[in-house]
Amino acid sequence: MSREFRHKISGRRNESLTGLFCLFFLVSVSWGLAQDVTRKDRAQTKTIHIEHDDMMQFRKEVNPDVYVLIGNVSIRHDSTFMYCDSAYISDKTNSFEAFDNVRIEQGDTLFIYGDYLYYDGNISLAKLRYNVRMENKGVTLFTDSFNFDRIKNIGYFFEGGVIVDSLNELSSIYGQYSPDTKIANFRRDVKLNNPNFVLTSDTLEYNTQTKVATILGPSVIESDSGTIHSTRGWYNTNTEESMLYERSIVISRDKYKTITADSMFYNRLTGYGEAFENMVINDTLNKVILTGNYGYFNDISNVALATDSARFVEYSQGDSIFVHADTFRMRTIDEKFREIKAYYGVRFYRTDIQGVCDSMQFNTRDSLLYLYKEPILWNSNYQMNGDTIVLYFNDSTVEKVHVINYAFAVEKLDSTYCNQMKGRDLVAYFEGGEMTQADVNGNAETIYYPIDNGSFAGRNKTESSFFSISVKNRKPYKIRTWPASNGTILPLPDLSPEDKYLKGFVDFDYLRPKNKDDIFVKKKRKAEDVTPVRKMRHLQ
Repeated sequence: MSREFRHKISGRRNESLTGLFCLFFLVSVSWGLAQDVTRKDRAQTKTIHIEHDDMMQFRKEVNPDVYVLIGNVSIRHDSTFMYCDSAYISDKTNSFEAFDNVRIEQGDTLFIYGDYLYYDGNISLAKLRYNVRMENKGVTLFTDSFNFDRIKNIGYFFEGGVIVDSLNELSSIYGQYSPDTKIANFRRDVKLNNPNFVLTSDTLEYNTQTKVATILGPSVIESDSGTIHSTRGWYNTNTEESMLYERSIVISRDKYKTITADSMFYNRLTGYGEAFENMVINDTLNKVILTGNYGYFNDISNVALATDSARFVEYSQGDSIFVHADTFRMRTIDEKFREIKAYYGVRFYRTDIQGVCDSMQFNTRDSLLYLYKEPILWNSNYQMNGDTIVLYFNDSTVEKVHVINYAFAVEKLDSTYCNQMKGRDLVAYFEGGEMTQADVNGNAETIYYPIDNGSFAGRNKTESSFFSISVKNRKPYKIRTWPASNGTILPLPDLSPEDKYLKGFVDFDYLRPKNKDDIFVKKKRKAEDVTPVRKMRHLQ
């Protein structure tokens, strides 16, 4: 298309040169008239001025309002100078067409080049076509179709273009640039190429001075460290810091971890980010979700924190565990192992186990869950509490529970009677989510209600150093004590209220989480159920 256009112009030049000598005297007269017109028009603010040309033709028989300027043409409008090899200029329309080696100079900072220019002096609008290049203090724009509005001092392309600065290269179908503000706007098929990442977008604003890209539509930022999806926000391409809004998503390099939040600060170089409101960290490899209304994370050190309505979910098996606490810290050790710590007001729920405590630690390497400071654990109709409780998992199934120091276990039989065990330590074994055996070590005390023909036969109380009970189908079938135990049996009618329970017995069922949403309901111990102050273990 460019060659055809030039061929057309070239033909018009040849025609003009053929009649050059024949019209010599007419041209001389026309030149004088043109100089008079130009001098007169120079008094007008918006008038286009001819500064220089090697030859001028006035072709009255073709168009009496058009002058043909040939050779080293220089035209001025206000303080802007425009150069070309040849031009058609019209006094009547206060406009001109320029051909070949077109150049616009505005001050000493803005230069625009092209093969063709149409300039309207009435509205100060320049339309450049073919091989257009604009240069402005380290910023270069390339396109084939470019309009420059001198009044607004804004240039724009609409059939594809590229803007390049010292750091980035940006391309799109439509774009505009302001030399005053140094801000470029891009729409449709936007692409920002940086040595460290690539940003693709629907709509983008870019400041060539600060190197900040403002995301105004669906955008994706891809790099070796991960991927970002966002529809609103900004990205500093120099420092690689960003602020993202409207449920933006950061995806880790290995594609297994995603962080989503209403708003998020992220530094790609350090891997550090902060998330605000409705944060969700999902580790699809380790099958864990961490949520909260505030949190931070680091993709390099693999550390994350969540607080304010924080929740941890482990979903590796069909039955997920839901944990709530004031604060969670999660550290990924490697691709397979992680460590989760929960602080202050821990409450958790799973179909087969529920619990409460002050602080908690879970290690996936050894599949151990530690409950610290006034922990209580429930399984079916069993309740266990002590100073510290350790749960041993096998493929997310509870295999063993170890209650350390001041262990107390209760099996609720009905609203009136409970089997009870207490001692220094207690170890309970599970199969299929049901307890099969419990061993009490050190200062063992038990209360047991044997059943005969479907009715309680009385109360059996024993004291010994060690106690073991085996359970089948939720019913005790073997009890052992060693060494010799001291035991008493009382019929139910002879029992006083104090005889029914071991010292320190408390029914904590009112604290028990009832479902996955109940973990967020704050429940305090009754004053009379508060554990006496004693030395306890805490998270390290």
